[in-house]
Amino acid sequence: MRQIPVSEVQKLQNALPFWLSLGMIPVAILATLWGGVWVAGLPLYSWVLFSILDAINGLNEDNADPETPESSLTYYRAITLIWFPLQALLLFWMVWYVPQAAHLGGLEKLVLFFGAGIVSGTVGINYSHELMHQKPAAERWLADLLLAMVFYGHFRSEHLRVHHLYVGTPRDPVTARYNEGFHRFFPRVLRHCYGSAWRAEVAMLARKGRKPFDKSNPFWRYWGLQAGMICLAFGLGGWQGLGLFLFQAVVAIWQLELVNYVEHYGLTRRYLGEGKYEHVRPHHSWNAAQKASNWLLINLQRHSDHHFKPDRRFPLLQTYAAAEAPQMPYGYPVMTVAAMLPPLWRRIMNPRVRAWRRQYYPDITDWKPYNKALNPAPKGAPL
Repeated sequence: MRQIPVSEVQKLQNALPFWLSLGMIPVAILATLWGGVWVAGLPLYSWVLFSILDAINGLNEDNADPETPESSLTYYRAITLIWFPLQALLLFWMVWYVPQAAHLGGLEKLVLFFGAGIVSGTVGINYSHELMHQKPAAERWLADLLLAMVFYGHFRSEHLRVHHLYVGTPRDPVTARYNEGFHRFFPRVLRHCYGSAWRAEVAMLARKGRKPFDKSNPFWRYWGLQAGMICLAFGLGGWQGLGLFLFQAVVAIWQLELVNYVEHYGLTRRYLGEGKYEHVRPHHSWNAAQKASNWLLINLQRHSDHHFKPDRRFPLLQTYAAAEAPQMPYGYPVMTVAAMLPPLWRRIMNPRVRAWRRQYYPDITDWKPYNKALNPAPKGAPL
């Protein structure tokens, strides 16, 4: 693996591939204006095109110098900072335009907003994920605004206060269990994540001597922003516009949880006894080095390093060799489609999980407590 020096990292031409997400905007506009077969443009752009580009471009196993100063990452950060206004203009223009568009039939409208959900899920939620991990308050606000557009504001609390602390343990709802199909995983996550996020925030407030509905509880912000999005969508598009806006939110949430499913499927941390688990290491997340899909997803597939160094900016995330972290055979566009077909998913991934267990935990002979999340909850975790 080659380390890229700071002088090369900061060049504009190295940052520009991560701006390919902007291509979704003209595709969405033209699909909306033209209708017909063009309404399938966004799924084709995101899933099919980037799968083809992955096959052509292969892997990128180069690592930027992790000590690169933030001042050298301006071109990379810019795409995450400008995305919210661009997505908001696109989605609310569609909410206003589509209900009154005589050339669009009912099915075309649904397919268009399915594509809009791909935009707000594949890109919007992913960018919010990058922003919520950063220290500047403005970036965290952008994360909240992006999540409010898909009515999933609690994801920030769940992700930061639950997932990163308890990944690979029974306390983390979004660690997919071995042999658990996505169609069982998805409703389980929807049932548990909201309450999990609420309890984590209430527990933090209690440690400060504050009550659950204290004004500092971020859920007030989540609720307020989401209410604002509902009012704006209804004001622009009426009941039909609001319904389509809610539909794109459902699609976006489905996209998010598909990614959550593939990122940690079957990977668990060793239980040490007395409510203690081993520290999170790179081998507790699936890694994917496919070049093109990492452009679209701003290196989200370098997930092993993200959990190892959660506040590391996306251009500096490191990739790992197979000896250090488990590798997925394809990028997320292909793997998320496979996850929708549980027999195919198990055929691809179960042998890899078993190989991972032999590599890292050869002494563990009884995996049932890990497979069924029967081990005790981590000590101190809010229930």
